[in-house]
Amino acid sequence: MGRRDFFLLTSLPPLGGLGAAPPLGLAEFLARVEAGGGPRAVAAMLLLGHDLLQREALRAGELDDPELAVLTPAQARGEAPLPDFLARRGESLRRIPEDDVWEAYFAAAAETARRERSAFLAAYIAFEVGLRNALAAARARALNLEPREHLVGADLGAPPREYAELVAEWAAARDPLAALRAIEAARWAWLADHDAWFGFTDDELAAYGAKLLVLHRWWRVAEAARAGAAAAEGAAAHRG
Repeated sequence: MGRRDFFLLTSLPPLGGLGAAPPLGLAEFLARVEAGGGPRAVAAMLLLGHDLLQREALRAGELDDPELAVLTPAQARGEAPLPDFLARRGESLRRIPEDDVWEAYFAAAAETARRERSAFLAAYIAFEVGLRNALAAARARALNLEPREHLVGADLGAPPREYAELVAEWAAARDPLAALRAIEAARWAWLADHDAWFGFTDDELAAYGAKLLVLHRWWRVAEAARAGAAAAEGAAAHRG
């Protein structure tokens, strides 16, 4: 990996803390990585996870304008097939069939980490899989469902005990926004501990991309919350 990303990393705008406006679009980040000779396969795999989340939100009617970096708009809308390595094989036996896509994604991401020798991507996928499964298991138990039916890529994730405090904080949050904030803050803290800062390596560049994802995700949520609060305030003023 060496220090070959020095000029690419120093050309990227600095990132603020959690809650700051993203200084760079996701597709632009991927284009810069590719143009600068950086680890495109690693960056694309990171951004694909975000695109899949956007795809789910779009198809659920929670989002009208997804910001995509890897998938096409038609793929996000379900009007075109996903990349072959994400395609489901045969009929799904899962309670949530979409989990097949996530299983395939996490397996592909882990394979990309091995192929590209990306220690960051390998650790990131282990963290994300473990976090997803810890939250899914907690939700299932709260609904008296079998947790194992809601896990994906269980062999790839960090052990559940690593998320015990976060799951407790998430469960005790006063509202959904506070619960989501706890999760994103935990992601941000993990990234700060694994960002290979000032190493000027592929791993530092990948960590920059992962942080950029968190900023975009939280900024979108915060903007929606601000818009909702403003609408509620306006309605209250109109009634007054």
